[in-house]
Amino acid sequence: MDQKTTIRNNWTKEEIEEIYHQPLLELIYKASTVHRKWHDPSEVQISTLLSIKTGGCPEDCSYCGQAARYHTNIKVQALLPTETVIAHAQKAKDSGSSRFCMAAAWREVRNNRDFDRVIDMVKGVNELGLEVCCTLGMLTEEQAIRLQEAGLYAYNHNLDTSEQYYEEIISTRTFDNRINTINNVRKAGITVCSGGIIGLGETHRDRISMLLTLATMPKHPESVPINALARVAGTPLEDNEKVDTWEMVRMIATARIVMPSSMVRLSAGRIEMSETEQAWCFMAGANSIFTGERETLLVTPNPGVSEDMQMLEKLGLKPMKVKENSCC
Repeated sequence: MDQKTTIRNNWTKEEIEEIYHQPLLELIYKASTVHRKWHDPSEVQISTLLSIKTGGCPEDCSYCGQAARYHTNIKVQALLPTETVIAHAQKAKDSGSSRFCMAAAWREVRNNRDFDRVIDMVKGVNELGLEVCCTLGMLTEEQAIRLQEAGLYAYNHNLDTSEQYYEEIISTRTFDNRINTINNVRKAGITVCSGGIIGLGETHRDRISMLLTLATMPKHPESVPINALARVAGTPLEDNEKVDTWEMVRMIATARIVMPSSMVRLSAGRIEMSETEQAWCFMAGANSIFTGERETLLVTPNPGVSEDMQMLEKLGLKPMKVKENSCC
């Protein structure tokens, strides 16, 4: 049977546990095999993430340096001018990116002039022929429809962690709030980008539970970012231990097996990984990374464009091109 017809949305926790806890090299082998059935293993999607509004967020996400209540060195930045954002998007495209994501440190989208400006940004980036992505916090179905009509291709809204552990990390919104936003995005016909963070103090069961939530959605997220905690000074989690690379590899491999058609993105934490460690993540099924001219991922350090391109060339990988009509 063609395995491309076997996407499952009825995984059980026990099944994912069995996959996750396999001997690591066996898990990597199986994930790599699945990856090659569904994707070109020589291609990696290059995505650029730009913070269009930084800091001052009223949320209390324990990992985030943009929360107004924490004393960090992150400077608050008002919403960038539209022309500045478009210029960054053009530069990202010229550097090999096929997706451009705009992030605003908002709790939720409000129907005001700032949102009108974001709509204009989406239209402008869409006209460049890039996949346009936004992460703006919670939004209603009506707001999602406005974004879709402007040309938005994807909306990022991470689960962050398991439903059971969620209240340990965030108290200013609920896990159900996250799910509601994802549902609103789906109803509007926008693709979903949703994953999580490891290294928050969660257990292996929490990680498996988060993957279970994603893998049993009626439709899997088209993009699944796997982040390692970026420890930001001044946040409650600043003293957490660095995430072991093999833990990232195990998460990526499990995500690849249970969500075979999704793009699995190696996201935050790459700055602390060697090229060899990142290569293991690609072998395990990661086929997307964030890069940026500012060498930051929102407000934390990240490898720069030239460094990433050199790494991909060394590994025999190439940037994925935008698929025709993906932005319309």
